[in-house]
Amino acid sequence: MKETIGVDDAVGMVLPHDITEIVKDKFKGRAFKKGHIIRKEDIEHLKRLGKEHIYVLTLTDAEIHENEAARLLADSLAGSGCECSSEPVEGKIAIKAARDGILKVNEEALFQFNMLGEVMCSTLQTNTPVKAGETIAGTRLIPLISSRDIVMQAVAIGEKNSPILEVKELRKAKAGLIITGNEIFSGKIEDKFEKVLREKLTDIGSEVISVTFAPDDIDTISEAITAAIAGGADLIVTSGGMSVDPDDVTRLGIAKAGAADSCYGTPVLPGAMFLSGHIGDVPILGLPACGMFHHITVFDLILPRVLSGETIRREEFARMGHGGLCRNCKRCQYPVCNFGK
Repeated sequence: MKETIGVDDAVGMVLPHDITEIVKDKFKGRAFKKGHIIRKEDIEHLKRLGKEHIYVLTLTDAEIHENEAARLLADSLAGSGCECSSEPVEGKIAIKAARDGILKVNEEALFQFNMLGEVMCSTLQTNTPVKAGETIAGTRLIPLISSRDIVMQAVAIGEKNSPILEVKELRKAKAGLIITGNEIFSGKIEDKFEKVLREKLTDIGSEVISVTFAPDDIDTISEAITAAIAGGADLIVTSGGMSVDPDDVTRLGIAKAGAADSCYGTPVLPGAMFLSGHIGDVPILGLPACGMFHHITVFDLILPRVLSGETIRREEFARMGHGGLCRNCKRCQYPVCNFGK
């Protein structure tokens, strides 16, 4: 039950909720915290915030306050690799990444959760790379007080579909790079791919243990892949030789090396001629020449998912067409953009 009392008569009362203050372009946050005992000197400040009345709350067993609800909701949503803020702020609890990795969201369960109406959870997009401490979601009860039954329905959705939110850890791969192309193998042009790929793999926590240069020859490419795996590589990345030109035979070399479940071609730009497959337990990724020119390509979308243990098949690639067009911004801000989302 909610009753109100004029703010001038509220000295000595306990605030039943956080009160927010917003100063345009300068500040948004708590002016008064739940539990604050109103003092005489607070009255003018409260009035400046538009508060002419204060709630007097008396909750029944069937009702729930926003702060208790937020804690229950957050705990039901957060799975492995997630951590929740210690207390609600303005009725909301932030859910953060507890480790570096890739965010996975059960989108259908999140939809069911938000369909209840009086509860909400807002997240980053699934498959977003995240860093430890980064906020990945926020949840709260929308009204100050609601039916406890509604909140428990939301909690049940979270528990039934656990985890709705998860940050998957990326394994630290030992990568073998196979740089293909007659022009590079012969020394006619300088290779630029190794530096790009080495930096990308290092940034994601992996290491390059071997680099092999191969001409546009199916047998040589196949042998280079086999040798890299025999040398301890648990991830193979090839560069170049993936287009429709008759000299581009890298994917045929990959096939001869024993690649299975290979998917060639994606509805992502840049990266339409990308290949993903496996040789035994070793993932193999075939990167077309666009990976040397563009800062971010389909390779950057797929690599974290592969290192989290996923096998990317045709269906996963097909779904990537929605959001798979890079805007080629002059100043790349990936992953803070729509690419791959």
